[in-house]
Amino acid sequence: MPAVFLIAMCVLAYLVAYFVYARYIQNRILRLDASRKTPAHIKRDGIDYVPARKMVLFGHHFASIAGLGPIVGPAIAVIWGWLPAFLWIVFGTIFLGAVHDFMAGGVSLRFGGRSIGDITRDIIGPRARVLFLLVVFFVIGLFMAAFAVMVSNFLVQFPKAVIPVCGLIAVATLMGLAMYRWKIQLWIATVAGLVAMVGLLHLGLKYPVSGVSADVWMLILFVYMGVASVLPVWLLLQPRDYLNSFQLYAGLALLLLGIFALNPSMTDADGTIPATCKLAGDGGRALPMVPFLFMVMACGAISGFHSLVASGTTARQINNEKDLRLITYGGMLTEGLFALLVLIACTAGLGYGAWNSHYNADKIDHLGVFKQGGANIASALGIEFGLAEILLSVMAVGFAMTTLDTATRLLRFNIEELGKSFQIKVISNRYIATLIAVGWIAIFAVLKFGNLPAWKVLWPMAGASNQIMAVLGLLALTVYLYRMRRPTIITLAPLVIMIVVTIWALVATLVNDGIAKSNYILAAVAGALLILAVWLAVEAVLKALELRRTGRGTPEETEAN
Repeated sequence: MPAVFLIAMCVLAYLVAYFVYARYIQNRILRLDASRKTPAHIKRDGIDYVPARKMVLFGHHFASIAGLGPIVGPAIAVIWGWLPAFLWIVFGTIFLGAVHDFMAGGVSLRFGGRSIGDITRDIIGPRARVLFLLVVFFVIGLFMAAFAVMVSNFLVQFPKAVIPVCGLIAVATLMGLAMYRWKIQLWIATVAGLVAMVGLLHLGLKYPVSGVSADVWMLILFVYMGVASVLPVWLLLQPRDYLNSFQLYAGLALLLLGIFALNPSMTDADGTIPATCKLAGDGGRALPMVPFLFMVMACGAISGFHSLVASGTTARQINNEKDLRLITYGGMLTEGLFALLVLIACTAGLGYGAWNSHYNADKIDHLGVFKQGGANIASALGIEFGLAEILLSVMAVGFAMTTLDTATRLLRFNIEELGKSFQIKVISNRYIATLIAVGWIAIFAVLKFGNLPAWKVLWPMAGASNQIMAVLGLLALTVYLYRMRRPTIITLAPLVIMIVVTIWALVATLVNDGIAKSNYILAAVAGALLILAVWLAVEAVLKALELRRTGRGTPEETEAN
């Protein structure tokens, strides 16, 4: 089957979803109103609550949710063939992921820009809020430790990426000052920022920065994450992610145009890349497609982390309620398209011979697979293979960096909210909360169990723990809709699907990777997460039964800022 046919079907489905389904959610479910003041205006503080231009915020949101997820996820999912991954990207994004992100942002607007974990108290109850916040605390710490290790190793392996990645921090800071302090028009600041990015790329190619160890890079990253999480969002986070999003747009264009120029097929002269199969993959053990496809490919379809971004940072910067559909639903569709292009790069872009060699190896370099397949596709546009690899590498590490600083800020919010829950005033301070956030991430990255760092010991359950956040978010959103007397099917159906596959995956991980391998630390943490998830689900059911017995609320009771 021609790869361009998959792209055409996906784009058509996404356009219909955006203009029909997302508009229905906007007008009939969330009832967004352009005349209503948003939390960014009501609570404007110049730090976290700052009204942002629509396209600037789209770039920030898109860069924050993307990260390495839509690259690594599809690259792993190919062990089950390209067809299941393609279907999950298309239908998962439309009916699960984009709805999850859109609803999380919309409900946050109704609760003053509070995070989805925090507003769980109002929707379900105080215990549910604490349970949600504890899950978020664990999951962000685990994922950001892994990302910090990956980025630090990446900067050692690709010294030509150092100047473009690090130099962007200074460029973004200047752009933030230009837009918000010096009142320079957005298009002028954008052009200047993009020219500077091209210049940084040129300098990076000419002057690679080598000789810095991964440990030193990790220390630098921890300092950066802490500083970025307390700076005003307009000064670094927002313009940095906005500029970084252009790298992803460029990557999208590079892959999209290259696919149309190369016109690759799943069938080539050497053989056929199977639509469905069951390879052993990186771990040497053949995992069942169900439930693990839905765990490894999260950001290309649905990811619990996205609800934290949509409610924790994006909702606090929305200038007009009607902007939310483009930023959250549209942002998720764009990420889904990117995931599809990565899927094609890792299959048709490689060709059968290279695909068979990579995916039957004992150790799979998933980023390497993407870079090789992507560079093959870009070569059809006349771009030299090595240069294409470097461009894709800079894009990948740049998006990992955006996730690091956004997630650290979200973890800081989470710790502040835990401080309020347990009435511990000292950790409600944003500077103390930031130190705790960075320290918690560092523990996962540095602390060792035996010969392995903590994050690696717990990594087999990373996908399931992330999707537990999606389950908990969908639980809160479903109870909210039930309470508001609005159709619940749009979140209830995704909730049922995600509960089944996530609990299934978590139990399988606990048994096969924890107990069977005597990894009792993994087993204990997986068991604790399972208990927390089930407990919160019970809390949600009890709340629904209570509402049914006592009568559901009114919009005035539950929809006030």
